[in-house]
Amino acid sequence: MKRIATLTMNPAIDVSYEADRVFHTHKIRARQEHYDPGGGGINVARVIARLGGTARAHYLAGGATGATLDSLLDLHQMVRSRIPIGGNTRICTAVYERETGKEFRFVPHGPAVTQREWQASLDRLDDIECDYLVASGSLPPGVPDDFYGRLQAKARLRGMELILDSSGAALQQGLAGGGILLVKPSLGELQQLVGRSLADRREIATAATDIVKKDQAKYVAVTMGREGALLAQGSGVLWLPAIPVEAKSTVGAGDSFLAAMTFALACGRDPTDALRYGIAAGAAAVLTPGTDLCHPKEVERLYALAGAGGMPAEASINASGPGPHEAVTGQA
Repeated sequence: MKRIATLTMNPAIDVSYEADRVFHTHKIRARQEHYDPGGGGINVARVIARLGGTARAHYLAGGATGATLDSLLDLHQMVRSRIPIGGNTRICTAVYERETGKEFRFVPHGPAVTQREWQASLDRLDDIECDYLVASGSLPPGVPDDFYGRLQAKARLRGMELILDSSGAALQQGLAGGGILLVKPSLGELQQLVGRSLADRREIATAATDIVKKDQAKYVAVTMGREGALLAQGSGVLWLPAIPVEAKSTVGAGDSFLAAMTFALACGRDPTDALRYGIAAGAAAVLTPGTDLCHPKEVERLYALAGAGGMPAEASINASGPGPHEAVTGQA
Protein backbone atom coordinates (compact mmCIF):
# COMPACT_ATOMS: atom_id res chain seq x y z
CA MET A 1 0.00 0.00 0.00
CA LYS A 2 1.22 3.48 -0.84
CA ARG A 3 2.02 5.83 2.05
CA ILE A 4 -0.44 8.70 2.69
CA ALA A 5 -0.07 12.05 4.46
CA THR A 6 -2.56 14.90 4.72
CA LEU A 7 -2.17 18.67 5.06
CA THR A 8 -4.87 20.86 6.62
CA MET A 9 -4.22 24.59 6.41
CA ASN A 10 -7.46 25.59 8.13
CA PRO A 11 -8.43 22.91 10.68
CA ALA A 12 -11.28 23.29 13.13
CA ILE A 13 -12.87 22.01 16.27
CA ASP A 14 -16.22 20.72 15.04
CA VAL A 15 -19.01 21.13 17.59
CA SER A 16 -22.50 19.72 17.09
CA TYR A 17 -25.76 20.06 19.01
CA GLU A 18 -29.39 19.11 18.68
CA ALA A 19 -32.25 21.49 19.48
CA ASP A 20 -36.00 21.13 19.23
CA ARG A 21 -36.24 24.42 17.36
CA VAL A 22 -33.86 27.18 16.29
CA PHE A 23 -35.14 30.76 16.63
CA HIS A 24 -33.72 34.22 17.26
CA THR A 25 -33.18 36.24 20.47
CA HIS A 26 -34.13 33.65 23.10
CA LYS A 27 -31.84 31.02 24.57
CA ILE A 28 -31.96 27.72 22.74
CA ARG A 29 -31.55 24.72 25.01
CA ALA A 30 -29.36 22.24 23.17
CA ARG A 31 -28.41 18.62 23.85
CA GLN A 32 -26.28 15.88 22.32
CA GLU A 33 -23.20 18.10 22.62
CA HIS A 34 -20.29 16.58 20.71
CA TYR A 35 -16.74 17.66 19.81
CA ASP A 36 -14.53 16.34 17.01
CA PRO A 37 -11.25 17.37 15.40
CA GLY A 38 -12.09 18.69 11.95
CA GLY A 39 -10.90 20.27 8.74
CA GLY A 40 -10.53 18.58 5.36
CA GLY A 41 -7.18 16.82 5.72
CA ILE A 42 -7.78 15.88 9.34
CA ASN A 43 -11.13 14.31 8.44
CA VAL A 44 -9.50 12.43 5.56
CA ALA A 45 -6.81 11.05 7.88
CA ARG A 46 -9.44 10.01 10.45
CA VAL A 47 -11.45 8.09 7.85
CA ILE A 48 -8.39 6.40 6.38
CA ALA A 49 -7.49 5.22 9.90
CA ARG A 50 -11.02 3.85 10.36
CA LEU A 51 -10.77 1.98 7.07
CA GLY A 52 -7.60 0.26 8.23
CA GLY A 53 -4.92 2.50 6.77
CA THR A 54 -2.55 5.10 8.22
CA ALA A 55 -2.20 8.74 7.24
CA ARG A 56 -0.08 11.23 9.18
CA ALA A 57 -2.03 14.46 9.60
CA HIS A 58 -0.03 17.68 9.24
CA TYR A 59 -1.97 20.79 10.26
CA LEU A 60 -1.73 24.39 11.44
CA ALA A 61 -2.95 25.06 14.98
CA GLY A 62 -2.60 27.78 17.56
CA GLY A 63 -3.93 29.36 20.74
CA ALA A 64 -6.04 27.70 23.41
CA THR A 65 -8.30 26.14 20.79
CA GLY A 66 -5.22 24.72 19.05
CA ALA A 67 -4.28 22.89 22.24
CA THR A 68 -7.84 21.55 22.42
CA LEU A 69 -7.58 20.36 18.83
CA ASP A 70 -4.37 18.52 19.72
CA SER A 71 -6.08 16.77 22.61
CA LEU A 72 -9.04 15.75 20.44
CA LEU A 73 -6.68 14.28 17.86
CA ASP A 74 -4.93 12.34 20.61
CA LEU A 75 -8.27 10.98 21.81
CA HIS A 76 -8.77 9.64 18.29
CA GLN A 77 -5.25 8.16 18.41
CA MET A 78 -4.27 10.09 15.30
CA VAL A 79 -0.74 10.11 13.92
CA ARG A 80 -0.23 13.88 13.86
CA SER A 81 2.29 16.64 13.28
CA ARG A 82 1.39 20.19 14.31
CA ILE A 83 2.65 23.34 12.57
CA PRO A 84 2.32 26.10 15.21
CA ILE A 85 0.68 29.46 14.47
CA GLY A 86 -0.10 32.48 16.64
CA GLY A 87 -3.85 32.68 15.94
CA ASN A 88 -6.60 30.63 17.54
CA THR A 89 -7.83 27.57 15.67
CA ARG A 90 -11.40 28.13 14.53
CA ILE A 91 -14.51 26.46 15.97
CA CYS A 92 -17.22 25.31 13.54
CA THR A 93 -20.74 24.60 14.79
CA ALA A 94 -23.56 22.44 13.43
CA VAL A 95 -27.05 22.52 14.96
CA TYR A 96 -29.66 19.92 14.04
CA GLU A 97 -33.22 21.19 14.41
CA ARG A 98 -35.33 18.20 15.39
CA GLU A 99 -38.68 19.84 14.58
CA THR A 100 -37.86 20.33 10.88
CA GLY A 101 -34.93 17.98 10.30
CA LYS A 102 -32.87 20.93 9.06
CA GLU A 103 -29.21 21.44 9.86
CA PHE A 104 -27.64 24.85 10.51
CA ARG A 105 -23.89 25.20 10.05
CA PHE A 106 -21.69 28.10 11.21
CA VAL A 107 -18.20 28.12 9.66
CA PRO A 108 -15.72 30.93 10.49
CA HIS A 109 -13.01 31.95 8.02
CA GLY A 110 -10.26 30.92 10.44
CA PRO A 111 -7.26 32.72 12.00
CA ALA A 112 -4.97 35.07 10.11
CA VAL A 113 -1.79 33.22 9.12
CA THR A 114 1.52 35.01 8.60
CA GLN A 115 3.92 34.52 5.70
CA ARG A 116 6.37 32.82 8.04
CA GLU A 117 3.68 30.39 9.22
CA TRP A 118 2.42 29.32 5.80
CA GLN A 119 5.96 29.09 4.51
CA ALA A 120 6.65 26.66 7.37
CA SER A 121 3.88 24.47 5.90
CA LEU A 122 5.69 24.34 2.55
CA ASP A 123 9.01 23.68 4.29
CA ARG A 124 7.39 20.75 6.12
CA LEU A 125 7.40 18.85 2.81
CA ASP A 126 11.16 18.48 3.16
CA ASP A 127 10.53 16.16 6.10
CA ILE A 128 7.43 14.31 4.91
CA GLU A 129 7.86 10.79 3.55
CA CYS A 130 4.79 9.71 1.59
CA ASP A 131 3.57 8.63 -1.84
CA TYR A 132 0.21 10.46 -1.73
CA LEU A 133 -0.18 13.90 -0.17
CA VAL A 134 -3.80 14.94 0.37
CA ALA A 135 -4.24 18.72 0.60
CA SER A 136 -7.81 19.33 1.62
CA GLY A 137 -9.83 22.29 2.83
CA SER A 138 -9.98 26.05 2.60
CA LEU A 139 -7.06 28.45 2.98
CA PRO A 140 -7.23 30.72 6.03
CA PRO A 141 -6.77 34.51 5.76
CA GLY A 142 -3.21 35.50 4.95
CA VAL A 143 -2.36 32.40 2.88
CA PRO A 144 -1.91 33.27 -0.83
CA ASP A 145 -4.38 31.85 -3.34
CA ASP A 146 -1.57 30.06 -5.17
CA PHE A 147 -0.50 28.13 -2.07
CA TYR A 148 -1.67 24.76 -3.40
CA GLY A 149 0.14 25.47 -6.68
CA ARG A 150 3.35 26.06 -4.72
CA LEU A 151 2.65 22.90 -2.75
CA GLN A 152 2.26 20.88 -5.95
CA ALA A 153 5.57 22.21 -7.29
CA LYS A 154 7.40 21.07 -4.14
CA ALA A 155 5.52 17.77 -3.99
CA ARG A 156 6.52 16.99 -7.57
CA LEU A 157 10.20 17.57 -6.73
CA ARG A 158 9.85 15.12 -3.82
CA GLY A 159 8.16 12.50 -6.02
CA MET A 160 4.81 12.81 -4.20
CA GLU A 161 1.42 12.57 -5.93
CA LEU A 162 -0.86 15.44 -4.85
CA ILE A 163 -4.58 14.92 -4.20
CA LEU A 164 -6.45 18.21 -3.94
CA ASP A 165 -9.84 19.16 -2.51
CA SER A 166 -10.52 22.88 -2.21
CA SER A 167 -12.64 25.61 -3.79
CA GLY A 168 -12.60 29.05 -5.38
CA ALA A 169 -9.29 30.71 -6.18
CA ALA A 170 -7.37 28.16 -4.10
CA LEU A 171 -8.67 25.35 -6.34
CA GLN A 172 -8.20 27.31 -9.56
CA GLN A 173 -4.61 28.26 -8.85
CA GLY A 174 -3.86 24.85 -7.38
CA LEU A 175 -4.79 23.29 -10.73
CA ALA A 176 -2.87 25.88 -12.75
CA GLY A 177 0.50 24.14 -12.32
CA GLY A 178 -0.89 20.81 -13.52
CA GLY A 179 0.20 17.29 -12.68
CA ILE A 180 -2.25 16.64 -9.83
CA LEU A 181 -3.23 13.00 -9.37
CA LEU A 182 -6.83 13.52 -8.21
CA VAL A 183 -9.00 16.57 -7.68
CA LYS A 184 -12.43 16.28 -6.05
CA PRO A 185 -14.69 19.28 -6.61
CA SER A 186 -18.35 19.24 -5.67
CA LEU A 187 -20.71 20.25 -8.46
CA GLY A 188 -20.99 23.74 -6.96
CA GLU A 189 -17.19 24.06 -6.78
CA LEU A 190 -16.82 22.88 -10.38
CA GLN A 191 -19.40 25.42 -11.55
CA GLN A 192 -17.55 28.15 -9.66
CA LEU A 193 -14.30 27.00 -11.26
CA VAL A 194 -15.63 27.19 -14.83
CA GLY A 195 -17.71 30.30 -14.16
CA ARG A 196 -21.04 28.99 -15.39
CA SER A 197 -23.94 26.72 -14.50
CA LEU A 198 -23.67 23.12 -15.70
CA ALA A 199 -27.14 22.00 -16.69
CA ASP A 200 -26.76 18.24 -17.03
CA ARG A 201 -24.39 15.30 -16.75
CA ARG A 202 -22.96 15.84 -20.21
CA GLU A 203 -21.98 19.43 -19.41
CA ILE A 204 -20.48 18.34 -16.09
CA ALA A 205 -18.55 15.62 -17.92
CA THR A 206 -17.23 18.12 -20.46
CA ALA A 207 -16.03 20.51 -17.74
CA ALA A 208 -14.32 17.69 -15.83
CA THR A 209 -12.76 16.30 -19.01
CA ASP A 210 -11.31 19.71 -19.87
CA ILE A 211 -9.30 19.58 -16.61
CA VAL A 212 -7.91 16.18 -17.64
CA LYS A 213 -7.16 17.32 -21.21
CA LYS A 214 -5.20 20.30 -19.88
CA ASP A 215 -3.08 17.87 -17.81
CA GLN A 216 -4.15 19.69 -14.66
CA ALA A 217 -5.28 16.42 -13.04
CA LYS A 218 -5.19 12.77 -14.00
CA TYR A 219 -8.52 12.02 -12.31
CA VAL A 220 -11.40 14.41 -11.64
CA ALA A 221 -14.10 13.11 -9.28
CA VAL A 222 -17.15 15.39 -9.14
CA THR A 223 -19.52 14.79 -6.22
CA MET A 224 -23.15 15.70 -6.95
CA GLY A 225 -25.02 14.85 -3.75
CA ARG A 226 -28.17 12.86 -4.48
CA GLU A 227 -27.20 12.75 -8.17
CA GLY A 228 -24.17 10.56 -7.43
CA ALA A 229 -20.64 11.20 -8.64
CA LEU A 230 -18.75 11.42 -11.89
CA LEU A 231 -15.18 10.39 -12.69
CA ALA A 232 -13.25 11.85 -15.64
CA GLN A 233 -9.93 10.37 -16.76
CA GLY A 234 -8.01 9.95 -20.00
CA SER A 235 -10.02 6.89 -21.03
CA GLY A 236 -13.40 8.60 -20.65
CA VAL A 237 -16.04 9.64 -18.15
CA LEU A 238 -18.08 7.41 -15.85
CA TRP A 239 -21.11 8.38 -13.77
CA LEU A 240 -22.27 6.38 -10.75
CA PRO A 241 -25.53 7.08 -8.91
CA ALA A 242 -25.82 7.86 -5.23
CA ILE A 243 -26.82 5.14 -2.78
CA PRO A 244 -30.24 6.01 -1.34
CA VAL A 245 -29.96 6.60 2.41
CA GLU A 246 -31.81 8.61 5.04
CA ALA A 247 -29.68 11.69 5.67
CA LYS A 248 -28.94 12.71 9.26
CA SER A 249 -26.06 15.13 8.59
CA THR A 250 -24.04 16.15 5.55
CA VAL A 251 -21.00 17.17 7.63
CA GLY A 252 -17.91 15.24 6.51
CA ALA A 253 -19.57 13.45 3.57
CA GLY A 254 -17.18 14.92 1.00
CA ASP A 255 -14.15 14.24 3.21
CA SER A 256 -15.30 10.65 3.74
CA PHE A 257 -15.71 10.22 -0.02
CA LEU A 258 -12.21 11.56 -0.70
CA ALA A 259 -10.63 9.48 2.07
CA ALA A 260 -12.16 6.23 0.86
CA MET A 261 -11.26 6.92 -2.77
CA THR A 262 -7.68 7.82 -1.79
CA PHE A 263 -7.39 4.71 0.39
CA ALA A 264 -8.68 2.51 -2.43
CA LEU A 265 -6.23 3.98 -4.94
CA ALA A 266 -3.39 3.60 -2.42
CA CYS A 267 -4.31 -0.08 -2.09
CA GLY A 268 -4.00 -0.55 -5.86
CA ARG A 269 -7.69 -0.67 -6.72
CA ASP A 270 -8.74 0.64 -10.12
CA PRO A 271 -10.26 4.16 -10.36
CA THR A 272 -13.81 2.96 -11.03
CA ASP A 273 -13.78 0.73 -7.97
CA ALA A 274 -12.22 3.57 -5.96
CA LEU A 275 -15.06 5.86 -7.07
CA ARG A 276 -17.64 3.29 -5.97
CA TYR A 277 -15.90 2.92 -2.61
CA GLY A 278 -15.88 6.70 -2.21
CA ILE A 279 -19.61 6.90 -2.90
CA ALA A 280 -20.24 4.22 -0.27
CA ALA A 281 -18.20 6.17 2.30
CA GLY A 282 -19.98 9.43 1.49
CA ALA A 283 -23.35 7.74 1.93
CA ALA A 284 -22.19 6.15 5.20
CA ALA A 285 -21.15 9.59 6.50
CA VAL A 286 -24.61 10.99 5.76
CA LEU A 287 -26.06 8.29 8.02
CA THR A 288 -24.14 9.59 11.05
CA PRO A 289 -25.51 12.53 13.06
CA GLY A 290 -23.67 15.76 13.88
CA THR A 291 -19.97 15.97 13.04
CA ASP A 292 -19.27 12.23 13.05
CA LEU A 293 -17.76 10.65 9.94
CA CYS A 294 -18.40 7.36 8.18
CA HIS A 295 -18.02 4.04 10.00
CA PRO A 296 -16.31 1.13 8.26
CA LYS A 297 -19.11 -1.41 8.76
CA GLU A 298 -21.56 0.91 7.00
CA VAL A 299 -19.04 1.67 4.26
CA GLU A 300 -18.54 -2.03 3.53
CA ARG A 301 -22.28 -2.73 3.70
CA LEU A 302 -23.10 0.03 1.24
CA TYR A 303 -20.18 -0.85 -1.00
CA ALA A 304 -21.36 -4.45 -1.15
CA LEU A 305 -24.89 -3.25 -1.87
CA ALA A 306 -23.62 -1.14 -4.75
CA GLY A 307 -21.55 -3.97 -6.17
CA ALA A 308 -24.47 -6.40 -5.94
CA GLY A 309 -26.70 -4.25 -8.13
CA GLY A 310 -28.36 -2.43 -5.25
CA MET A 311 -27.77 0.83 -7.11
CA PRO A 312 -29.24 1.97 -10.42
CA ALA A 313 -27.17 1.65 -13.58
CA GLU A 314 -23.81 3.31 -14.09
CA ALA A 315 -23.24 5.22 -17.31
CA SER A 316 -20.24 5.93 -19.48
CA ILE A 317 -20.72 9.48 -20.76
CA ASN A 318 -19.54 10.85 -24.09
CA ALA A 319 -18.31 14.29 -23.08
CA SER A 320 -17.46 15.43 -26.60
CA GLY A 321 -21.00 16.36 -27.51
CA PRO A 322 -24.58 15.09 -27.84
CA GLY A 323 -25.09 11.69 -29.34
CA PRO A 324 -27.17 8.54 -28.99
CA HIS A 325 -24.30 6.25 -28.02
CA GLU A 326 -24.11 6.60 -24.25
CA ALA A 327 -23.13 3.14 -23.08
CA VAL A 328 -24.96 1.97 -19.98
CA THR A 329 -23.54 -0.93 -18.02
CA GLY A 330 -24.33 -2.74 -14.78
CA GLN A 331 -27.75 -3.61 -13.42
CA ALA A 332 -30.71 -1.28 -13.17
